[in-house]
Amino acid sequence: MCGIVGYAGERGAADIIYNGLKQLEYRGYDSAGIATLSDGKIHHIKRCGRVNALDGFAQKLSGKVGIGHTRWATHGKPSDNNAHPHLWGKFAIVHNGIIENYAELKEKFFAGVKFLSDTDSEVIVRLLDKFYDGDFALALNKVAALLTGSYAIVAICTDFEGLGVLRRKSPVIIGYGSDGNFAASDAPALAGVCKQISILEDGDCAILTRGKVEIFDSNLRKVQRAKKPNLATAASLDLGDCPHYMLKEIREVPASVVNTCAAFQSVESSLKQALRGVTRVIITGCGTAYNSGLVAKRYIEKFARIPTEVEIAGEFRYKDPVITSGTVIIAVSQSGETADTVEATLLAKASGAKVIAVTNAPYSSLTRCADVVVPVAAGPEICVAATKSYTGQLAALYMLAYVLAGKSADGAAENISAVPKLCKKTLECADIDSLADMCVSSRGVYFLGRDLDFAVATEGSLKLKEVSYIQSEGYPAGELKHGTLALIDESILAVVLITSARLAGKSENAVEQVLSRKGKVAVITNVESVIKRYADRAHIVKVPECEEDISPFVAAVAAQRLAYAAAVKLNRDPDKPRNLAKSVTVE
Repeated sequence: MCGIVGYAGERGAADIIYNGLKQLEYRGYDSAGIATLSDGKIHHIKRCGRVNALDGFAQKLSGKVGIGHTRWATHGKPSDNNAHPHLWGKFAIVHNGIIENYAELKEKFFAGVKFLSDTDSEVIVRLLDKFYDGDFALALNKVAALLTGSYAIVAICTDFEGLGVLRRKSPVIIGYGSDGNFAASDAPALAGVCKQISILEDGDCAILTRGKVEIFDSNLRKVQRAKKPNLATAASLDLGDCPHYMLKEIREVPASVVNTCAAFQSVESSLKQALRGVTRVIITGCGTAYNSGLVAKRYIEKFARIPTEVEIAGEFRYKDPVITSGTVIIAVSQSGETADTVEATLLAKASGAKVIAVTNAPYSSLTRCADVVVPVAAGPEICVAATKSYTGQLAALYMLAYVLAGKSADGAAENISAVPKLCKKTLECADIDSLADMCVSSRGVYFLGRDLDFAVATEGSLKLKEVSYIQSEGYPAGELKHGTLALIDESILAVVLITSARLAGKSENAVEQVLSRKGKVAVITNVESVIKRYADRAHIVKVPECEEDISPFVAAVAAQRLAYAAAVKLNRDPDKPRNLAKSVTVE
């Protein structure tokens, strides 16, 4: 979850690290810190709050070797003391992950010793100093052998002009620059500063200086890790005429669909080969990725007539799944580093399943365990809440469903070619702002729908919760009367999605049930009969008419815009909602 940057080179490290942390702030923003090495001494600054809390202080740190960290708290509340880097003796470290046996290590090696923080990470720097006898790599290796859990660790030592790096189950990449070498959690931090990167594997230890990179396996044997082109582009921090990145990225939804459809062409032939003989599909993901899988299930079963299940990755990984020779796993993750999704995928692959990864990150852990990678070409997404990456996933999964059906992806691309214009038109719906007022004044919100509308309702509810903190739930419209209706009163709002004329009458039943219990109702619809029926009885948000199969794109943009408007009305920061991070690399 946390973001890490390390640099050893010829330039001032602090400024490079600060800029890298700004690119990684989507990974966490509870606190931030930088440590540099100069004249055999470690200098540092760390503050509770976002990376810009370091501005003006970080630039005063001298030295050409340094490490930095932007934190998403797991152990210990956000505070200056709990912020990284952690320092002790000759060392400073930054850590992304969770040390599951930190309490046992503290008791075994430091009984009675008072630590300076409440984190699990501080034990790492204490152990490094304890086991160091002049050999940096050996000390790192000894500490790694003691740790249980997940970690990407970057360390500096007062005796060494360089960095030490460890990896296990948390992402870390090495970057090769013209004036130094880098370590980082994710490629965007290195965009524009290095043309080549290597991805460390579990158990690796790397030693970096300004002119050299050495990588060792868990037995300290030298190994080579392939150098790959750094495809990352720095996320544009220019908001243009938008007050927030969330709104900017919602406006970029049309481009995410167009670019994803274009990128699909590069994998169509390999995908067809991998999908031969498939008789069963399991889609797995977390959060927004899981919700996109609910839409994909409908696409695959309708187009290809192949039984499809959608599993929450965090639950699937602890099952004993039934995997047959004809089973394919479609693993969906924006970052490609979602810990639960990666582990669920590895479990399925070990059981003999073929794996298709759908991700916005080309060099991620998920891509390395996949048979085929279907790219989501949404581009960098700064806002923690997924918007354009969700619609990019929908586009990729729609195309994939067509291929599973034995059809050409060109036909799929033609079918959704109208989506960009429809999404732009949806953004112009003025009634969304007044619906946001209804959300803000309600004790809770239910998003209701049937079939594809239900699949989008789950995502609409998630978006509202994420950025506005309003209690919300996505629910099948037909299930309302089976218990949940007991919660409906005048303080509850039901947002009913109706984009299918075929199912409109059934969804109208839910509208009537809420109205008869004095609940408030808003209807997001493009069905004329529904608009006429409820013109004077419910708040109507009219969205553009479209084919039923592409309605999720239109409904999703309306729901995203609603969540954004509600957050702004409540003075929330929609880009960085409390307690959340975009890339969830811990369990």
